[in-house]
Amino acid sequence: MTVVQDDRLIKIEEAVNKGIRISTEDGLYLYENAGLGYLSRMACLIKKRKSGESVFFNRNFHIEPTNICIHNCRFCSYSRKINQPGAWEMSPEEILQKIQHFKGHSATEVHIVGGVHPNRTLDYYEDMLLQIRKAHPSLFIKAFTAVELDFMFRKSQVSVNTGLARLKQAGLDSIPGGGAEIFDEEIRSTICPDKSGSGTWLSIHESAHQIGIPTNATMLYGHLEKYSHRIDHMNRLRQLQDRTGGFQVFIPLKYRKANNSLGIIGEVSTTEDLRNYAVSRIFLDNFPHLKAYWPMIGQDIAGMSLSFGVDDLDGTIEDTTRIYSMAGAEDQNPAMTTEGLVSLIRKSGLEPVERDTLYNTLKIY
Repeated sequence: MTVVQDDRLIKIEEAVNKGIRISTEDGLYLYENAGLGYLSRMACLIKKRKSGESVFFNRNFHIEPTNICIHNCRFCSYSRKINQPGAWEMSPEEILQKIQHFKGHSATEVHIVGGVHPNRTLDYYEDMLLQIRKAHPSLFIKAFTAVELDFMFRKSQVSVNTGLARLKQAGLDSIPGGGAEIFDEEIRSTICPDKSGSGTWLSIHESAHQIGIPTNATMLYGHLEKYSHRIDHMNRLRQLQDRTGGFQVFIPLKYRKANNSLGIIGEVSTTEDLRNYAVSRIFLDNFPHLKAYWPMIGQDIAGMSLSFGVDDLDGTIEDTTRIYSMAGAEDQNPAMTTEGLVSLIRKSGLEPVERDTLYNTLKIY
């Protein structure tokens, strides 16, 4: 049997070995032509340069204050309108009670995201943060997607910089990466036509970086986008990271088909999940970490992703999020013990490291 050499892949591998950034054309070529073995090898090389044998996780939980949302995203199984069956709103007292319960589990981070509620202003969320910070001064608060922030600032008629500064003063420590979806404006107009645009998402994250608020970045894949759209999305993130260095981690998020109007298109395969992780790790050379969000893909695939450049598995979650379980994710009650995460990482021959939100090491297992 004759093995055909692919000169383009050889040149890309040579560049990666030398630490040279690959182009958008190279990234697209990897998606379309590289085998999984090749991608695994290249992605793991880069992962080891950045974090050695370490795979990170933290003790965290989610607060979802409401699923009432002004937007009508076609991929969303989570949002409801006011008084619609399945809608919920948590009071400030309920939020504090829930935090008190999970803080008792030695959690170090609370992740607060939810729907874009039509009646809630910056003042409401500012007061929420102040109450949480007063009650739990050591708890790291990661909260509010750029889409949520965009609406609360516009509703309150304040600038992005003013709004971010007020939230930071009230206790906001970092911003999650949700709401990015896919940056291509044409696809965005189809899957989330009334949501904040890609330029707004990027601008809010850049403003956050400029005042010292670190953020995460995501990409929703496996719906109507093509490989070229994924590369375009990651390239915009890479360019912003070149300017600010404020992104901590990139998190590919798989589209799940249950209970939403895009469901007829189905879902991409596990092979495609792994391909996407690897190309992401190779292309985003200036991102320190790549996360597999296990409640979205399931624990088994999350374990497999560690052989495709992933070095972070998020955290314990504590069965506190419904965003992906309502869309048909494997884990309908997402929670993992520290022991479970440690075991999952060790099965891949890697070193489990408990971290805080800023990737400072708390404990090596």
